[in-house]
Amino acid sequence: MSNGKTKPAKTGRSETKLGRSELRYRRLFEAAKDGILMLDPVTRKITEANPFIATFLGYTREQLLKKELWQIGLLKDEAASQAAFRALKKNGFIRYEDLPLESKSGVRLEVEFVSNLYREGGDEVIQCNIRDITARKRIEEALSISEARFRALFELEPIGIYSCDHSGTIQEFNRSAAHLWGRRPKAGDRSERFCGSFKMFLPDGRPLPHRLCPMAAVLQGRVRSVRDAEVVLERPDGSRINVMVNIVPLHSAQKRLIGAINCFYDITKGKQAEAALRLAQVKLAEHAGSLTKIVLERTAQLTAKNRRLVAFADSTRQGKEKYQLLFLESQVMQRKLRHLTHQIISAQEEERKEISRELHDEVVQMLVGINVELAALGQGAAVGLQDLREKITLTQRLVENSVNAVHRYARELRPAVLDDLGLIPALHAYCRNLAERKKFKIQLTAFAGVEDLADAKRTVLFRVAQEALTNVARHARATHVKMTITPITGAVRMEISDNGQSFQVDKVLGALNPKRLGLVGMRERIEMVGGNLAIESKPGHGTTVRAEIPLAPGTKRP
Repeated sequence: MSNGKTKPAKTGRSETKLGRSELRYRRLFEAAKDGILMLDPVTRKITEANPFIATFLGYTREQLLKKELWQIGLLKDEAASQAAFRALKKNGFIRYEDLPLESKSGVRLEVEFVSNLYREGGDEVIQCNIRDITARKRIEEALSISEARFRALFELEPIGIYSCDHSGTIQEFNRSAAHLWGRRPKAGDRSERFCGSFKMFLPDGRPLPHRLCPMAAVLQGRVRSVRDAEVVLERPDGSRINVMVNIVPLHSAQKRLIGAINCFYDITKGKQAEAALRLAQVKLAEHAGSLTKIVLERTAQLTAKNRRLVAFADSTRQGKEKYQLLFLESQVMQRKLRHLTHQIISAQEEERKEISRELHDEVVQMLVGINVELAALGQGAAVGLQDLREKITLTQRLVENSVNAVHRYARELRPAVLDDLGLIPALHAYCRNLAERKKFKIQLTAFAGVEDLADAKRTVLFRVAQEALTNVARHARATHVKMTITPITGAVRMEISDNGQSFQVDKVLGALNPKRLGLVGMRERIEMVGGNLAIESKPGHGTTVRAEIPLAPGTKRP
């Protein structure tokens, strides 16, 4: 018999663990680089705000509290706010990829908004995460404007321009190039390589295959670049033109050749003027000088464009690295959140153990004492007090029912037999009680070595079995359940199979707002002790829950 006194030492340790978990959560909340708002699901008003969102919007924390989202500019009006809350209530989750926002001082901002509805301590809460994407949106807009300007210059150039990749496949060309070729090849066609002309010749009339043309020489490394090379192009209609070619290579940030750009223009009229004015050497020299100057100026323009392209590639690479860094940071946060979840589960288990002991050691003993006193009172009553005896008998019955109820609650919270006798007796007792109440057969087979597991691991196995059997009783409509605990290489395997109805495991576990939260809790408990959980469910074969937990060194085997 207990003396009725409480055991504050272990309760104090549980409170300390919970306090530490709350402190860690508060530190994450205060130090987060994203805005976090907590809302009341009923009133839609803000109940908590972290420092980042207050600074970001230009409000104090007190100014944000008890306001709705539309009152601080997050949603355009009250109607939009109500619509968003209806969607959140329905789905448990809403997300806005690009939400315009205005700070208290009138600064226009762009944010990414995510809101989740979940339960905390039995109550529903809403958490809103706000990420500043203003800088990213401005960079994207600047890149779009820059690309538009480049495209306009490319298309409006009076000389032909086209580009090839490192293999010689034509990537793009402007209108002037198509006009000089007399045709429009299909960009990206691997059969169209090095040049888009129909045929090509040297100035003296000899055929020049495309695979030997100036563009091929640059891409194959035979020459570094081409300046003022003359070739003759033949169009599909049979006409020929003389063109002057200037080719510069394109390199990646790592100095690797990735392609080349060809700028060519029609010099047919110049050639005709040269033949007509062959005797006028001075004027021809002046004309050639002016042409050279034009070529150099156009080449300089293209070189500048090439620099802009390289700068664009560098900025894109830097943006990719930044996003990868943010992705890694999010993974770290997920690991921290999982660690925090494990700590909460451990603290809950300790609290359940304490509540169970309190119910058993104090409440049950007091009720038994009352029952004893009532029995003595009934025996000492006078013969003529029949009504008093009947009332005392009824009271005794109620007290007995109370004792049974408290015993049942204590077993469900934390069966004393689990701590006093071990996992196997606790499972036998639980299975026997459940089978009697739910009217189905449970067959349990276990090896003695499982009792050598650490207390935390035995508790996890019991909780998983408890949850699995509860699911069978509630949903499966089974008549027979088989539970086995056996040793495997380096681990203990617990398998629970029923002959009841099946369900879609992936659909239930992958749901955004799962109805069977117990399945998620089972997986979290198993992973907390380094194990793994598998669930199989097939029509006509029932459901099998398989949990594996690593064995401690020296565990007995059958």
